[in-house]
Amino acid sequence: MPYTPFGFFCDRLIRERERRDGEGSLSKPIHFSGQDYNTLKQEYLQKKALFEDESFPPTVDSLGFKDLGHKSNKVKNIVWKRPKEICDNPQFIVGGASRTDICQGDLGDCWMLAAIASLTLNDKLLHRIVPQEQSFSEGYAGIFHFQFWHYGDWVDVVVDDRIPTFNNQLVFTKSAERNEFWSALLEKAYAKLHGSYEALKGGNTAEAMEDFTGGVTEFYEMTEAPKELYKIMKKAVERGSLMGCSIDSLVPARFETRTTTGLVKGHAYSVTAVEECKQSQQKESKVRLVRLRNPWGQVEWNGPWSDNSKEWETLSKGEKEKLQHQNAEDGEFWMSFEDFKKNYTKIEICNLTPDALEEDKLHKWTVSVNEGSWVRGCSAGGCRNYPDTFWTNPQYRLRLLEEDDEAEDGEVACTFVVALMQKNRRKERKLGENLFTIGFSIYEVPKEMHGNKQHMQKEFFMSSTSKARSRAYINLREVTQRFRLSPGEYVIVPSTYEPHKEGEFILRVFSEKRNTSEEIENRIEADHPVPAPASTGEESEEDQQFLSVFQQIAGDVSSAGGSQMEVSANELKDVLNKVLSKDKDIQTEGFSRESCRSMIALMDVSFMDGKGRINIQEFRHLWNKIKQWQGIFQRYDFDHTGTISSYEMRNTINDAGFRLNNQLYDIITMRYANENMNVDFDSFVSCLVRLEGMFRAFQAFDQCGDGNIILNVLEWLQLTMYA
Repeated sequence: MPYTPFGFFCDRLIRERERRDGEGSLSKPIHFSGQDYNTLKQEYLQKKALFEDESFPPTVDSLGFKDLGHKSNKVKNIVWKRPKEICDNPQFIVGGASRTDICQGDLGDCWMLAAIASLTLNDKLLHRIVPQEQSFSEGYAGIFHFQFWHYGDWVDVVVDDRIPTFNNQLVFTKSAERNEFWSALLEKAYAKLHGSYEALKGGNTAEAMEDFTGGVTEFYEMTEAPKELYKIMKKAVERGSLMGCSIDSLVPARFETRTTTGLVKGHAYSVTAVEECKQSQQKESKVRLVRLRNPWGQVEWNGPWSDNSKEWETLSKGEKEKLQHQNAEDGEFWMSFEDFKKNYTKIEICNLTPDALEEDKLHKWTVSVNEGSWVRGCSAGGCRNYPDTFWTNPQYRLRLLEEDDEAEDGEVACTFVVALMQKNRRKERKLGENLFTIGFSIYEVPKEMHGNKQHMQKEFFMSSTSKARSRAYINLREVTQRFRLSPGEYVIVPSTYEPHKEGEFILRVFSEKRNTSEEIENRIEADHPVPAPASTGEESEEDQQFLSVFQQIAGDVSSAGGSQMEVSANELKDVLNKVLSKDKDIQTEGFSRESCRSMIALMDVSFMDGKGRINIQEFRHLWNKIKQWQGIFQRYDFDHTGTISSYEMRNTINDAGFRLNNQLYDIITMRYANENMNVDFDSFVSCLVRLEGMFRAFQAFDQCGDGNIILNVLEWLQLTMYA
């Protein structure tokens, strides 16, 4: 969805202020939808009433928009009920949260449930997502809450306990214990976060694992898996990392279909244990095993090391107890590591960041988080296949300051992980939006440009090759890859595959050493306006025409009662357009009345008094500026059509003497470009007039010269309405 310039800009400012106040941390999560759990709970306890969540009501809109939407027959018999209406003695958690508490219902969210199953293996992580001391007895008010990592912030999501049912059975996620409801309520909170239950249909386990931990996920294709994969998985378990795996299905119609071995294609599984056991019947023989869980709570592997297989007879009783071996149709099963590699297509390992596991001494990641956006016509430049616009993408300067402790083959290098995540695409599915195809490239910055925070220009990318890049552009929520590069400065360029794709993203850089990443932001400043050149006594034919027209129109006004030769915005429009119509060097339909009003405001020395007219001296100065800006415009009007590409506005504004940051360039594009992402001469001049006028006004108020001003509401409105 296109952003409104003002709304998008204000929303980003609010988020930045919240972070400055500590909002979004684990200790101070953001209240999703502005709902404070403790305040609401006390309010309803005092009223002796049960909470009803108006922001996620028991309606079809909360269920979905297509398969679970208003036209679907599936929703007609769904009844929302509270647990006390479903069973006797409902409990939030029965006997501790475990993997068997998660059984998939009639919703394709196995990707999320596989992550929840992994989460239950770590109590500390689980209790961050599922706060303790929630109950259907003591202090019950029909309200519960859960916490998620959501695009860089921790958010606290409040829900009531009305859950979709059919024939008094839960429609979606349920527990093996009929009176246990923590997993169903967690699913509801996650659905609310994304807009509806149907928004959770289909996904990648990595997405949920990161939303539950704030960690970063690395993918391994089995066909390209490193030799030390077992060691990697074993260490991941020891670190408390979450792991998921799946079997790709090349034919979409065959998703979630069973194979003869009992495994399901196109379906997400949890990896819940990795062990090496000694087989008692064979000396010095060890077997590597992997335990997996099907979120369905049933349908298991039937090959070697399955529940009732003969291979278990080769293990001692002690080894069986260590593995907690059970013969039960609960969706959990063991298989050998070799069979695991043969049958599964890929594995996802979510490594936890320092804010997720404080006691994790093995990996103390340093994390840099950068928010950004691709704005059509300005910073949505596409990949390297589009050289004319690629350079306009957001750019992030990466400084690798400390090399690894253990260098490979004596090489001095720094290891880091880059993770590019697109935001809000799942929530926008109901609007017909899908995931973009995204990726990133990394370029080495020449030493002579170290410390220079300027946006790298088109020429740099035309003459440089990337030092590293993501394996491929792919339509996943997040693209992640690990790199080893020499110490130095680099620039990371995240992009969609094609240009003009508009959306928000976050770019995270993880490293175990002291390294930094930050968005390249120019300092906001303007050159002092160049005064009109002194008259040489000679005027061009165009100047003479211009002054003649001005004097004619202003003279008519003066003779009609004006005290001196001045023109209004309408009269200025007539003057400028008469002269421009004779100019063969530029294709233009002329200036609009609104543009001329802005010019009057710029040149009107009384400014705040709002005289609304300019005299001959002010007019000369304005004409000088317009000629200067016309020259800049023509340099970038490559095809002589009277328009320039909105992507070139960054260069033209710089040539005119203004240095802005990326957010301002985005806003300018949204304000002045047409639907084809072009800017005509009238809009171009209007932009520069507005910039110069606002800079001049700010400097007038900035008496201390410290870059800060204080305005009351009257001054603010006077300034913005007249500028």
